[in-house]
Amino acid sequence: MGSLITVILPVFLLIGAGYAATRFGGFSQGAVDGLMRFTQNYAFPCLLFNAVAGFDIGEQFRAPLLLSYYAAATISYVLGFLAALLIFRRDLEDCVAIGFCCLFSNTLMLGLPITERAYGTSALEANFAIIAIHAPFCYTVGIASMEAVRARGAGLNPLRVMGQIGRQMIRNPLVIALLLGFAVNLGRVPIPAPVMDAVTMMVAATVPAALFAVGGVLVQYRIEGDLRIVLVIAMITLLIHPALVWVFGGLAALDTAQFRSALITAAVAPGINTYVFASLYDRAKRIAASSVLLTTIGSILTVWFWLSILP
Repeated sequence: MGSLITVILPVFLLIGAGYAATRFGGFSQGAVDGLMRFTQNYAFPCLLFNAVAGFDIGEQFRAPLLLSYYAAATISYVLGFLAALLIFRRDLEDCVAIGFCCLFSNTLMLGLPITERAYGTSALEANFAIIAIHAPFCYTVGIASMEAVRARGAGLNPLRVMGQIGRQMIRNPLVIALLLGFAVNLGRVPIPAPVMDAVTMMVAATVPAALFAVGGVLVQYRIEGDLRIVLVIAMITLLIHPALVWVFGGLAALDTAQFRSALITAAVAPGINTYVFASLYDRAKRIAASSVLLTTIGSILTVWFWLSILP
């Protein structure tokens, strides 16, 4: 009960405040969209730049950590794809979009604040190592899969696939911030103190603004589409994905900090990017939106469970 009150509840109270303010007219939908753009395009990029520019890349980018997390994520994608195909008889393009819902965790808006509240700021370095390749990895898997099923029988065009992936990456402020952070870190580029002070000020606003914005965004979503698929997505993302990380992390002998970060990152709900991906290809959009809403609510209990058994 203590972890629910001190760690999880404040995070979801901020989300609930954003939902209530937007739902009952205190905060307009236009303001929510603006706040979301602020966090996604400016605040979170500053946070990631600040983190990557300053941490020990050789120490944190360990193969066992990344393999444990991304092997579990890939299996979750395959399970979502196969469930959609074999159980629910969806077409292949829908299956890719549904699989993507099981692949893309809300690493920034939920994974970071929950890990920080549970274990402190010093525990976030493994989170940032996972986040650094999260968007590139997930979009590469999703776009390559979608283009492959679309090209079936006509031959896959690798240049088109690479171009589509490149366009998604180059437009993503988070990826740009990560690349700049790596350049500063590896090149040992000095940053003037006033600039870093400004970045630090921006970072301080990131998490509360993002959580409030998530609540406002959820007002736009409804539980629609095939609820059975949404429940399967919830089971894969909130239970199976973290369970796989638990197994792989144990086999890889991750240290306690890395194990905690990997499992909490796997245990949170799918990110809003799952709906962005579904909209990009106009496939399974109602299912993606419903899964974001349902799993965000459901993760209150499942994250509490995982926190209660973590070392």
